Amino acid sequence: MKGCKGASNLAFLLVGMGIGAGLALLFAPKSGKEVRRYLVRRAEDGRDYLTAVGKELRRQAEDVVEKGKDWAAKLA
Repeated sequence: MKGCKGASNLAFLLVGMGIGAGLALLFAPKSGKEVRRYLVRRAEDGRDYLTAVGKELRRQAEDVVEKGKDWAAKLA
């Protein structure tokens, strides 16, 4: 009995995914080419943001290391 319920749930999931994909294609405000361009731009923006944040975190970590070295030198 449980196996039938799982298969039924899977069938409903697949049907729902198909309906959702069809509706997405019908109501998409942009063409596929425009969407791909948009996604590429957003990915590039994300990459640039992560690069900038990574550089800032590295700079902050270097500052902390220097402060730690100074503090350790004062204790020695």
